[in-house]
Amino acid sequence: MEQPMIFAIALFVIVVIFVARTVKIVPQQNAWVRERLGRFHDVLEPGLRVVIPFVDRIAYRHDLREVPMDVPSQVCITKDNTQLQVDGIIYFQVVDPKLASYGSSDYVLAITQLAQTTLRSVVGKLELDKTFEERDEINRAVVSALDEAATSWGVKVLRYEIKDLTPPAEILRSMQAQITAEREKRARIAQSEGLRQEQINLASGEREAAIQRSQGEMQAAINESEGEKQAAVNRATGEAEAIRLVARANAEAIATVAEAIEHRGGIEAVNLKVAEQYVSAFGNIAKQGNTMLLPTNAADIAGLVATATSVIRQQPK
Repeated sequence: MEQPMIFAIALFVIVVIFVARTVKIVPQQNAWVRERLGRFHDVLEPGLRVVIPFVDRIAYRHDLREVPMDVPSQVCITKDNTQLQVDGIIYFQVVDPKLASYGSSDYVLAITQLAQTTLRSVVGKLELDKTFEERDEINRAVVSALDEAATSWGVKVLRYEIKDLTPPAEILRSMQAQITAEREKRARIAQSEGLRQEQINLASGEREAAIQRSQGEMQAAINESEGEKQAAVNRATGEAEAIRLVARANAEAIATVAEAIEHRGGIEAVNLKVAEQYVSAFGNIAKQGNTMLLPTNAADIAGLVATATSVIRQQPK
């Protein structure tokens, strides 16, 4: 009883081993390369697959998903002979499992080395300042060169990204000083522009104020001249009216005198008045100065009066 049991157990183990070596389950997004008798036979796709034990073997297992891989940091020399330490990461994907298995003994190492050499070549064509400005262009150049070479390895290079660009400490200090100087320059320019605009605004305000003052003064002068003109017109009108009134009064007085003279005894009254004034004026001559002018017939007072009254004597009508 023991030997059949042992045989059964051994047979069961052999069957299990045979099934385990015969039935293979390929995971999703994986590709297994099968060799038969040492030669490439086919690529097993995801799912349940059957292989012949001791005849077939799974030589390579490839992950078909996108793979990120760090590219070791390296020192590159720029066009202006400046050392620059560059650190990056590359993303690739296996698209042909057969070429990935037999196209290169180690496609990961090949991609890494090619990425480093291509990066040194691209950076060597640029100056230090341009390397910071054209990182996208560097990434595209590296991807283009890698993708072209990796086609024979069954690998598709999707993208390359520079993680860090580190110049020497001396260059960093110089760049920091340059940035500081540039910022101070922009600050001074902005301050001067502000002062300039302030002066422009002040000058404009003063000009507007001067214009308004001059306009106000001109308007005031116009108003004053208009007032003076109106006052002069009013004065002239008043003076003309006064002259007219005086002339009218004189005319009325003369008319009254003339009318009085025409009455009876009027001429005698006028002669008497004239004689009185003549004598009075003659008597005041000595009071006005030390020199006196006398007519030749000063002793004849009656003759003098007769001479004065003869001016206005007329025949009655």
